[in-house]
Amino acid sequence: MTLRIATTQPVATAGPRANGRQARELMRAAAGERVRLIHFPEGFLSGYAKEQIVDWDDVDWPVVREEIGEIGALAAELRMWVVLGSAHPLTPPHRPHNSLYVISDEGRVVARYDKRFCSNTEITQFYSPGFEPTVFDVDGYRFGCAICVEINFPDLFSEYERLGVDCLLLSAWPVDSIFQVKAQAHAAINNYWLSMSVPWASAGLMNSAIFGPDGSRLGSVASADGPAVVTLDRDAPEVEMAMKRARPWRADANQGEIYRSRRVDDPRSADRTCV
Repeated sequence: MTLRIATTQPVATAGPRANGRQARELMRAAAGERVRLIHFPEGFLSGYAKEQIVDWDDVDWPVVREEIGEIGALAAELRMWVVLGSAHPLTPPHRPHNSLYVISDEGRVVARYDKRFCSNTEITQFYSPGFEPTVFDVDGYRFGCAICVEINFPDLFSEYERLGVDCLLLSAWPVDSIFQVKAQAHAAINNYWLSMSVPWASAGLMNSAIFGPDGSRLGSVASADGPAVVTLDRDAPEVEMAMKRARPWRADANQGEIYRSRRVDDPRSADRTCV
């Protein structure tokens, strides 16, 4: 059983109409490569706070909702799942969430991830935090979601490993090139695929990419007009060591019983000053 996924690096703007059009163009391009799930950057549809949005009153929320509806309609037509970054408005005076909408291949929003670890500027000026992980399944593969600065919180990534994800979808608006190194490391440490989607504004730092369960770079976006496409295959020989050996062993090691059962009662072990 295999699954084709795509990550994108579109030109993000403050206009949800323009962003929605770009999303649909990329979805159509991905459909030509038999993609089942397509992944977009942080804050893409609504515009991202700090970069494009200085006041939430400037956002045309009805247009954002219309564009989600249009993207959902195309998702149903193409039989494609969409993971879409956008602010999610709450009841005033509460600030929006920084979110990823999960749109199914039937065109419905079936889940939403709300960024849990917001930056200092985000949490003090722009967003309300979320508190729960989000996982969902597509054709037998399990996905999890994370956003940008959360890359600096390893427990979040190991939590998704315990929740059984095959692929972590990381949407971001990074500000330094070390970000992609951290993303690649999380893929290798947790032995799952990791899709990293960033805006075209980050092209001077990195390109959107998909990393394998061993941390290898499997595909990168070359232009804002085309996605990077990768096939997930748990039975591929190149992922056997990472997924079928390293990952189960690390899970057992974290439980600790394989070590506790071999603990020795030896004075030369207890005395850590002896030679």
